[in-house]
Amino acid sequence: MDLHPALELASTIRHDGDGGVADDLADAEGLTVWVRERAERLGVTPFDADDRARAEVVAVREAVRALFARAVSPGPPSRADAHRLLPADEAVARLNAAAALQPVTVSLAWPDGAEPEARLLPASPAGPAKPVAALTVALTATLARAAVDFLTGPQRERLRACTAPRCVRYFVKAHGRQEWCKPSCGNRARVARHYRRHRAPSENSP
Repeated sequence: MDLHPALELASTIRHDGDGGVADDLADAEGLTVWVRERAERLGVTPFDADDRARAEVVAVREAVRALFARAVSPGPPSRADAHRLLPADEAVARLNAAAALQPVTVSLAWPDGAEPEARLLPASPAGPAKPVAALTVALTATLARAAVDFLTGPQRERLRACTAPRCVRYFVKAHGRQEWCKPSCGNRARVARHYRRHRAPSENSP
């Protein structure tokens, strides 16, 4: 099952597997790879990012992660950027500005054997080859609108920051007892809890 695009964007900040934090969008090449893997869903193909595109997408991601932190409150936010989050009003303004970059029209899609759904499409038809600047506008607007959709939808109530050691992901709870984003995080959390319980008495002994 595909993650919501807003959650995928937030998850480009992740644990690097070695005790630190990795950024999948650390450079233009990283953004190009990330977008190409989702090109059909994001509606931007072909896509080759430049530094401007990266800066604009990262700005949307900063707003998304700040509003995710607000959504999970009073629970803890992701440790990756809890110390440098945008103020909520600034994050909302940034997201709305990005969402308004490209006008859209609504189109009905109703494939055989599936439920009908409304899709947002660019108001102007796509040309045979768009310049990077036009694709950047389309991409940032699409990601911002996806974030608005997520934050105003039912998944926001189930959004949590994973509290397992070293994990910095946000996730949507699939069931009421879920505490971590994936089983491996649960295993790490249980091992750490066990270690703390058994280490404390030995530290206090003479």
